[in-house]
Amino acid sequence: MEGRKARRVGKISRNWRQPRKKENRDEDAIRLYQQALALQPGWKEGLWYLGVLEFGKEQYAETSDVMRHLVALEPKAGPAWALLGISEFQTRAYQRALDHLQRARVEGLGDRQELAQSVFLYTSVLLTRFEQYDDAMSLLMAMVKSGSAPEPLVEPVGLAALRYPFLPAEIPADRREMFRMAGEAALAVEAQRPQEAEKIFGSMLAAYPNEPGVHFLYGVFLLDSHPEEGVKELKRELELAPFNTTAKLRLGDEYLKEEHYDEAEQLARDVIKLEPEHASAYMVLGEALVAKQDVKQGIAALETSRKLKPDTVRTHWDLLRAYSSAGRAEDAKLEKEEIERLRRPDAQQ
Repeated sequence: MEGRKARRVGKISRNWRQPRKKENRDEDAIRLYQQALALQPGWKEGLWYLGVLEFGKEQYAETSDVMRHLVALEPKAGPAWALLGISEFQTRAYQRALDHLQRARVEGLGDRQELAQSVFLYTSVLLTRFEQYDDAMSLLMAMVKSGSAPEPLVEPVGLAALRYPFLPAEIPADRREMFRMAGEAALAVEAQRPQEAEKIFGSMLAAYPNEPGVHFLYGVFLLDSHPEEGVKELKRELELAPFNTTAKLRLGDEYLKEEHYDEAEQLARDVIKLEPEHASAYMVLGEALVAKQDVKQGIAALETSRKLKPDTVRTHWDLLRAYSSAGRAEDAKLEKEEIERLRRPDAQQ
């Protein structure tokens, strides 16, 4: 995302309320806005215009300073939060950039589709870098569904799909093709082109048979159509990457479907040892225990999952059934109400 690609996205972001000025007069305009703001530092429109001009000249530190001043005066200015976040990305202040890009999404960008796409893209690559792969993939696939061109998304999707905490600019040269293949395969799956995805996966496995993530991605793809082969691929992934908690839980989920509850329980407990606050691990553990008729301990695990991640509808369904089985009608009623709340269009997910 840094360098040429980032500048291309950044150019899109500058389309909101461009200041009126003659060509090749940016430096003069910047100087005049600075002079005006020295006299009237609370001039919001002037701050926006100055920030846009500095952003256009790739003066990202200066843009950050100006946008920071603007959002302090106008906290609801979504586009200003967006330029602040993108500028901070360029200066490698990644955590602040992610926080401010997410704030831009909360405050809203109106009908500025190109700016929104830039915010989504920068946010997604930062979520991947901070190992929030599922959230990153959700944003990227939302971009695909909204009609974004797929080519700029291939590497970001590949990184999220293979679960590597890199920015696209950080991909090692000898692994770039692997991430491109992973992205193309994931996009083919999203577009419901399974034969194309299968072909890409085959090439990727042949080229990178011992790379962590490759067997996981292929295994998840196979689970719907060829579950036995999918399980084999997930097991192979865990041989190569025994601490891949996502692979453990995906395999545990499959074991729940196959009623192999002991195996599912063990995998969930393995994940909890590695990540004691992993909500999905407690959910899988709770489902396995309830299925084994250990309802009391199963409920305890599910309640822990609910506490760690309260907006997961599946956990509330699990608890509704478990409470009903245990004769806890009032608790079951509360879970049903929460499920209905979470399913409302205005629910915060």
